[in-house]
Amino acid sequence: MRCLTSNSQSRNRRALTLALILLLWESGHAQTTNRGDQSSPTPSELGLAGYAKVLCSAVFVSGRDPEEAKRNSGYFFLPQADLDSITHTVIDRKQKLVRMTLRGSITRTAKFLGDQGCVILPTGFDRVFFKPTAVRTRLPNAQTQAWPMGDRPVKKALPPEIDSARLKAAVESAFSDPEGLTAAFVVVYKGQIIAERYAPGIDKDTQLESWSMGKSLTATLVGLLIKDGHFKLYDAAPVEAWKKTDDPRAAIRIADLLRMSGGLRFSAPRDPDYSPDTYPDHFYIYTGAINAFEFSYTRPLQFAPNTEGRYRNCDPLTLGHIIKETVQKRGEDYFSFPQRALFDRIGIRKMVLEPDPYGNFLLTGYDYGTARNWARLGLLYLWDGVWLGQRLLPEGFVEFVKTPAPAWKRPEYGGLFWLNQTGDWNLPRDAYSMAGAGGQRVFIAPSLDLVVVRMGHFRGEAKGMRAFNAALKELTAAIRKRDAIDK
Repeated sequence: MRCLTSNSQSRNRRALTLALILLLWESGHAQTTNRGDQSSPTPSELGLAGYAKVLCSAVFVSGRDPEEAKRNSGYFFLPQADLDSITHTVIDRKQKLVRMTLRGSITRTAKFLGDQGCVILPTGFDRVFFKPTAVRTRLPNAQTQAWPMGDRPVKKALPPEIDSARLKAAVESAFSDPEGLTAAFVVVYKGQIIAERYAPGIDKDTQLESWSMGKSLTATLVGLLIKDGHFKLYDAAPVEAWKKTDDPRAAIRIADLLRMSGGLRFSAPRDPDYSPDTYPDHFYIYTGAINAFEFSYTRPLQFAPNTEGRYRNCDPLTLGHIIKETVQKRGEDYFSFPQRALFDRIGIRKMVLEPDPYGNFLLTGYDYGTARNWARLGLLYLWDGVWLGQRLLPEGFVEFVKTPAPAWKRPEYGGLFWLNQTGDWNLPRDAYSMAGAGGQRVFIAPSLDLVVVRMGHFRGEAKGMRAFNAALKELTAAIRKRDAIDK
């Protein structure tokens, strides 16, 4: 089994950082966002807003039980000291909203807006600042088409090189620890689903919390626009606010933003110099009910572009702004763009992409998809951006996203995809992944012709990831054992 030391240390560092943030909040050392906002929302108020949003999505998007969702998903935005101070929770199924009150005095609301999912209502408002739009697929019923364009059941024997006992053991391993909260596990080998299992109450059609896997979706949408000729990978990022004379941000390229190496000043818990004295920008874009695109691209430069790689939401959100501007300039509906340009072309009939109150997709984390749909996106990358004979992503784009970003100190990040070049996971080192909080993963392993999806709930991340890596060990053995016999 490969050593998980570096991966475990990384997760432990993240856990310790979050614990420190919460400890300081509880101690009263971080009372405001310190951003000069007139309202100066406290971490408690912001956390409550995030809690209401996550609970709203769990209930109205995923169809989960409210108490289960509160326990396993919604809680983490709120400081630990406040968790026992929720005095009132309203889940209004008629108006499709969740309203939560803290200590009887602070109330925040999130509302379900149909195909745009759930959105936090800004303080003092009972509405959002965009018109909700229906998004419909043009594909026929999924039961009328075979995988991967549809879900029509097809019985096929396992490929001869697959050891069925080890494959079964892999599935069992993924679900071996109930506290891991594994929700879905799907294995696609040579383009076909060879294993699939879901937790009780979840099935292939359940839209599950996906979190930062949405960053890889952002990369994909950028790739589509590159393929359409709107800009090139190494072009200067077309942000109007950066085109002023002597603005150093004008040197930031599309590639730098994809590699999270843009250099914008944006506080995030993974920063080596991060101070938890203020609420991190990395969370504020989720909980502040702000124009997240504008907040991101207006940050000043901290590092020269492509000199420092840091995991910060500002870079993919700036790309989101570029996507929105580009799509609207060519006269298309922004909310329907992902469905028309991507999802309909690869068999995805629905994904729920949630915006901020100003109508900007928060694909850094507020996105919901089925395990099968994430597997389809993984297949697009496994097939080098070609779907059933049609090239969707430009040549070389897939190679770019799975190549180590030069400004990162370790070869762990590519172009809005995580890499396995450090050998942290029980997969070949050419494997790379979409990854999100709570143990969301889509691994693409080209040398094994393999895509593996694991989805779960936030509270179970640590134990769920250990179980998942054990499952990957069994899975790789299931393929390699028969290969060795055949040779």
